[in-house]
Amino acid sequence: MIGNVLTLKQLEALVWVADLGSFRAAAHHLNTTQPNISARIAGLEKTLGLGVMTRSAGNIELTDKGAEILAMARKTLRDAEQIVYIAQRPDLIADRLRLGVTELVAYTWLHSYLRAIKAAYPSLNVELTVDLSRNLDADLSANRLDLTVQTAPFESDVDGEVELGKSPYVWVAQQSIAQQLKGPQSVADLLTHCVLTHARYTQAYMELSAHMRKNAIPTAQMIASNSLASCVQMAADGMGVSLLPEALVRRELDVDTLAIIDVDWLPSPLRFAARYREDTSAQFINDCALLADRCSKEFEPH
Repeated sequence: MIGNVLTLKQLEALVWVADLGSFRAAAHHLNTTQPNISARIAGLEKTLGLGVMTRSAGNIELTDKGAEILAMARKTLRDAEQIVYIAQRPDLIADRLRLGVTELVAYTWLHSYLRAIKAAYPSLNVELTVDLSRNLDADLSANRLDLTVQTAPFESDVDGEVELGKSPYVWVAQQSIAQQLKGPQSVADLLTHCVLTHARYTQAYMELSAHMRKNAIPTAQMIASNSLASCVQMAADGMGVSLLPEALVRRELDVDTLAIIDVDWLPSPLRFAARYREDTSAQFINDCALLADRCSKEFEPH
């Protein structure tokens, strides 16, 4: 039988060395040692009687035969995974999920999402990254993340994407400032206070900047922040008027820490999606993307 000469661990090592570009990174991902990964690859090459990759100056490149074997290794591992699903034993999926989410997700429905993943895959280890969407996009493209929950626009193309809906923006401020800005306001009317916004390269910031330029509104009062949570706190402390996703400030609005200001302009709603590389991903990553859809919808008010 083929199992006497090839093992799933050898094929798994080949896939992750190819995907991550180094033996060390593959060893970290598979929770083993670099010598162990080297031994698996060496054993595979010895058994097959050919080289599957070349190593030079820190670079790893697949041979032509290695690329063919890699494609079959992916298929073999996916087929083996299906045995676990047929047996209804998702607890046997003892893998690592490198998950990246934006700050908005982290402050809203992330905890329920992580609980849902744990319930579905008890033995799955989640390695969490919270970052700006553009950074998550770059990490997904570079294979440093398996699954991202991020906002458009997306710079990278992936073949796995689950739409999670949209989150509208609101203008908010401390109650005392909101009282000063009662009734319909324009963006120009807000400039008696600082305008707290997203980071400079986000869609909301760019749309606001374009609106202000079009209407000859000075931008000196705009203060950009990489941290949405800091924008919430600065607004609550009376440091200015803040443009934020409504979902992020729902609690502050409910307890009257912040109030909505009626402004005649808003940016496009944030579009969210769970994104992954379907062609190279295991089944559980697709399932976790679908879980994100369920958890995001459960968070939305009914």
